[in-house]
Formats: sequence, structure tokens, C-alpha cells
Amino acid sequence: MIPLRTNWSAFAAIDNYRPHFFFKREWQWHVFMMPLLFPIANYYFIGLPYFTNLSFFLVGTALAFGLYWVSVFLLTLAIRWVIRHYPGMQQTIPRTIVMLLAVGTITIVLSIFYVWIYSLVPITGVTFNWSIVRPIWVTGLLFAAFLCIALGLIYSYAQWKLELQEDEQLQRQALQHQYDTLKGQLNPHFLFNALNSLSVLIGEEPKQAEEFVDKMARVYRYMLQSGRSTDRLRDGRSSIEQSELVTLQAELEFIHLYADLLQVRYNNCLRIERPAEVSNVHLNCHLLPLSLLTLVDNAVKHNSMSASKPLVISIEITPNGWLQVTNNRQQKTIRMETIRAGLVSLVAQYDLLSQEAVVVEATDTYFKVSLPLFNQKV
Repeated sequence: MIPLRTNWSAFAAIDNYRPHFFFKREWQWHVFMMPLLFPIANYYFIGLPYFTNLSFFLVGTALAFGLYWVSVFLLTLAIRWVIRHYPGMQQTIPRTIVMLLAVGTITIVLSIFYVWIYSLVPITGVTFNWSIVRPIWVTGLLFAAFLCIALGLIYSYAQWKLELQEDEQLQRQALQHQYDTLKGQLNPHFLFNALNSLSVLIGEEPKQAEEFVDKMARVYRYMLQSGRSTDRLRDGRSSIEQSELVTLQAELEFIHLYADLLQVRYNNCLRIERPAEVSNVHLNCHLLPLSLLTLVDNAVKHNSMSASKPLVISIEITPNGWLQVTNNRQQKTIRMETIRAGLVSLVAQYDLLSQEAVVVEATDTYFKVSLPLFNQKV
């Protein structure tokens, strides 16, 4: 026995014949409008014989079918062109105006074309004159206005949903960034190494040990404060609350303290070169907190170092407002981790925050990451 299909629906059956040019809902709308529009159009052109005479019915339906899909195709192209050139939520008004003008112009031209095509078929009894065209103009323009308003609302709703999804993605990336930062920088290994260095200093250099404790407290305070932030969307783009972004000056002051802690642990095996002089314009630029920490620790984690072959990390600010962190590549022979989770999370954060992507360059001799700086809080 052949099993009965219990999940059949008219929408599913119609969708089986959908050309790739049309979206699913577009195709369903156009197909279900045919039984409504064809009788109305042919009643206007042909009259009652369309419903009582088979020849009139077949000819009228064939003409309406061809003209309908020509119109649908042209209007769809025009609407998509307008949306492609005015995609943003803030462009809703100009997008609607341009869409009305484009669809209205096409509708007027198509109205003349409809009457001309019907007049070429003798059985319809239609003769081309402007008295027939004008009512079609009025009806077509009203339909065009309704279509543009409906499509505008649908598109705005779709954009709103997309922005909500981007907002959720931004929140996930922010939480992941915070988690990676806490896991990678506040883990027991880091604390153990810092305390081990401190225990050595207490016995040998009490004064330096006191300074070490002060710097360590300031480093942890900055880390914990930077971990508390909230996200939001604004003006159709992903952005971060002002409390989350920090100035470059704050990041450089923090990394100065952090570098001193690392220097105590690694001594001559590690050298962190910081910019000697940075202009006030760049110092007041903004970036994600702990960006420098992520890049410095990424270099330390994935490279070997020794007194004879020190790991050199260079921090630079380019004239065009980019932060560059470069290190010589001395990859560890045995790698415990193969994924740069902190760097991946940082890059994802900047991808959502800025239109300028993070640039990562890797060669056999060096590894460089370039981050865009923001002139003002976005």
C-alpha cells in the first residue's frame, strides 16, 4: 500500500515550483493573488463574456498570466534595487520615497503596456485609448502605494529582528571575551607565579616586593573593573556602552604595570617595548579594555623564550590611529593549546564593534596584530 501523505499543504505544494529568484513568502503571495486579480482585470477589459465564454476565458487568462508575471518580475527587481541602495533602518524615509517613485513609474508604464497588449488581440474587443488607461493608472498607483508601505513594514521588521540577533551575538561575544579573560589571566597559574615571584622578592628585595604587591593589586583591580560591562545596539550598528570602552592612555598605563610583573618573572628572557611618546590625540582614542593584555599574553603563551633568545614584544601606535603589537616568532616545540581562544574572541569583538577589521599578520619570523582605535566612544 502507498502511505497517505498527512503533512500536505497548499503552501508546500506551491513552494515546490518556486524559482530561486523569489523568496518563499514572495512566491506564495504572488501565486495566491492570481485568482483574485485575474477575474478583476479581465472583467474590466473583456466584461461578462470572460465568465460565460470559454474562448474569452482562456485568452483573457493567458494574457493576464503573462502580463502579471512580467509586472511581478519588474517590480521585484525595482524594489530589491531600492532596498540594496537604502538598507539601513535610518534610511527608512528615503527608501520608502524612492520605492514609491520607482514602483509608481513602472506601474504607469505597465498600465499603458497592458492596454496596448489587450488591444492587439481582436477577441478581447479592446481598443487602445486613454480613457481605458486612466482608471488603471489610479488603481495601479493605489496598489503600488499599498505594496510599498507593506514591504517597508516587512523589511523594517526583518531589520529589527536582524539587529536583535546581532545584539544577542554581541552579548555572547562579550561574555565569551570576559570568560576568556578571566580564565586566561586570573587563573591559578598566573596567581601562583605572581605569588612565587613575590615570595622570592620578600626575602631578597623587601622594597621591591612592596612595589610588586602594589602593582599586582592595581593590575587585578583594572582587570576586575574591565570585566563588568554591558552591551547594546545603537543606530543600526553594533556598539558598546561607554563604560566598556577605555582610553588608550588607560590601557598603556595598565600594560606598563603588567609588563613590570612579567619582567620580574621572566627577567632577561622577555622584553616588552612600549611607545616612548604618544600624541594626546591618540591617547584619548578608545579601544576594548584588556586588548593589550590579550595580545601580550597571546605572545607569551605561544612562544618560547630564553636569555639568549628573548621574546621581544613591541607596542606601537601608527600615525593613522592603529595599535600594533608585534612579537618575534619562537614557537614552542610542544604546544599545549592549539587554539588562540583569547585572540579569536578579541577579533570577534572588534568585528562586531567596528567596520574596520582587526589585521593579523603571521610569518616565519614575526606575528603582528593591528587593532583600530576609535576617535570617540561609539
